[in-house]
Amino acid sequence: MSRILIKNPLAVATMNDSLEEFSGGHIFIENGVIKSLGPESIDLYAEKTIDATGMVITPGFINTHHHLYQTLTRNIPLMQDQPLFSWLTNHYEVWRELTTEAVAVSTQTGLLELMKTGVTTSSDHLYLFPSKASPELIDTEIEAAKSLGIRFQPTRGSMSLGKSRGGLPPDDVVQTEDTIQKDTERLLAKYHEDSDGAMIRISLAPCSPFSVTTELMKQTAAFAKDNGLQIHTHLAETLDEEAFCLESFGLRPVGLMQELNWLTSNAWYAHSVHLNDNEIKVMGENQVGISHCPSSNMRLGSGIARIHELLEAGVNVSLGVDGSASNDSGDMLLEMRNAMLISRLREQDYWLTARDVLSMATRGGAAALGRHDIGQLSMGKQADLALFEMNNLAQAGSLSDPIASLIFTTRQRPVDYLIVQGKIIIRGGDSKVDETNLVSKHNRIAADMLQLANKRTKIEFSTNQ
Repeated sequence: MSRILIKNPLAVATMNDSLEEFSGGHIFIENGVIKSLGPESIDLYAEKTIDATGMVITPGFINTHHHLYQTLTRNIPLMQDQPLFSWLTNHYEVWRELTTEAVAVSTQTGLLELMKTGVTTSSDHLYLFPSKASPELIDTEIEAAKSLGIRFQPTRGSMSLGKSRGGLPPDDVVQTEDTIQKDTERLLAKYHEDSDGAMIRISLAPCSPFSVTTELMKQTAAFAKDNGLQIHTHLAETLDEEAFCLESFGLRPVGLMQELNWLTSNAWYAHSVHLNDNEIKVMGENQVGISHCPSSNMRLGSGIARIHELLEAGVNVSLGVDGSASNDSGDMLLEMRNAMLISRLREQDYWLTARDVLSMATRGGAAALGRHDIGQLSMGKQADLALFEMNNLAQAGSLSDPIASLIFTTRQRPVDYLIVQGKIIIRGGDSKVDETNLVSKHNRIAADMLQLANKRTKIEFSTNQ
């Protein structure tokens, strides 16, 4: 048996059904599950005891939207100041150079960056499969996640509508519907876990209305319903997307989702910035999930999502750092801070509190991913925890409310302990990964991809144009 006893924390945000918070006391973990917690002290035998004096403890954060391979294409000068469609068109030329090694290294880099900010569960949306690369790139991601010990819910992403058929991506990075379906079935048989405590779950994620066919969207929804899977896609991210949907289908993005049988409780969407009152109401009635990506929305000038109204309507709102080429960071604490602050560019009635965004990063993430075993600290739930030492320069003077301090201040050090399924995978900020070697490989691959794209396209990616 494996037992961990955590004693005397400064503050605990359980995010349980009553949103209980306490200081002092204990959290007792046995065989990967929380067995006891509360403000009272206990004396139980444990193989490991953590003195959490001065620490804030939260459920491990849950990142519900990412494109991990994009850590390879952060901050490229040509794309620094472009809106979504031109940003995508130019990035596709670099992403065409993806290899198995590139996906393995970028997955490790992106996930480790998240973990160091308190993330214990992450989704990923890998939808791009260059014809010259291995068709089993999702396998590569899963093996990289396993090596780090993070809980992982990758989506089998897809694009089937290339330029020659009116889509945005190049033809050599899209796949046929038959290829996508066969690989989906293979991944489910090999990796998918349904049980509580699952470390790997597969979801399905056609990329967007401008890169997949309506047939693929309908096929995905039907297959997911029959197999009890979550489905995911980008939705209503920009006004360009809205114009595309109106021109191509005569419908706004949410209306298109209704036509395609996608307004269901097993669906969660990335962004959903441009929604009207009725669309918000309909999404709430259907109990869909939304991954709010405030940093990406600011980076690309996409707009400010109406999160307060979505929460009021009963939508399962979560947080996503999004692909690191449209955020340039994978910091969940920063994402929470940005979610709170961007809401305050609206009228005060629509402001989000620190605890609102903490809930989105924990309970909301679990709901969006269709999970009931994570996202809160309570008896019987998975022992996924993040512990943050608060006696440091960046948090000085903020401890009148240490839980809110995590969101209001900007942290300058990694999580002190990260526990996933009762296993300590980060201790004292140290993950045991050779980060120097990882970063060196990552930067070499990123430079090679950019050089190859420059040579093939004659586009000067390294200059602003």
